[in-house]
Amino acid sequence: MVLARYQSQRLTGWIEEKIEAWMRLEINREKTRIVNLKNEGASLDFLGYTFRYERDLHGGKHKYLNLQPSKKAILREREELRRQTSRKMCFKPLPKMIAELNRHLKGWANYFGQGYPRKAFRAINTYVQERLYCHLRRRSQRPFRLPKGRTYYEHFQQWG
Repeated sequence: MVLARYQSQRLTGWIEEKIEAWMRLEINREKTRIVNLKNEGASLDFLGYTFRYERDLHGGKHKYLNLQPSKKAILREREELRRQTSRKMCFKPLPKMIAELNRHLKGWANYFGQGYPRKAFRAINTYVQERLYCHLRRRSQRPFRLPKGRTYYEHFQQWG
C-alpha cells in the first residue's frame, strides 16, 4: 500500500521497479489497484483495516483519513469469540473463561488500536457481554441467578 497525494505514471513505474527489482517481489496485477480515497464513498481494506476519508466531526468542510477495523475483521473476531464461549465450553469456570477472553481481546485491541476503533471496540464489548450472559444461563440445569442488587455488568467486572 502506497499513500500518495498525486499519482503519475513516473511514480507508478518507480514503485513497480523498486518492488520487483530491488525487493525481488512479484506484483499481482489482478489484485493491484489504484484507489482515490478522496472520491465520495471510496475505501480501501488492507491488513484488517478500512481506510477512508470522512467528514470532520465538528461540522467543518475538512476531511480526515479514518483508519478503523474492517467489517471482515470484526466478523472474524465475533466468530472467534463465539467459539470461545460456545456450548462446548460450559465446563469452564467463569473466572478462567474471562481470563482467556481478556488475554485474547487484549491482543486484538493492541493490533486494532490504531486510528479510530471506538465503534468496533464498543460492538465487540457488547457482544462479549451477551455471550457471557448466555454462557451463564445455559451452564446448568438450574439457571444462574445473580446476587441481590447486582447487575450482570457488575458481576462480570468483579471477575475481570
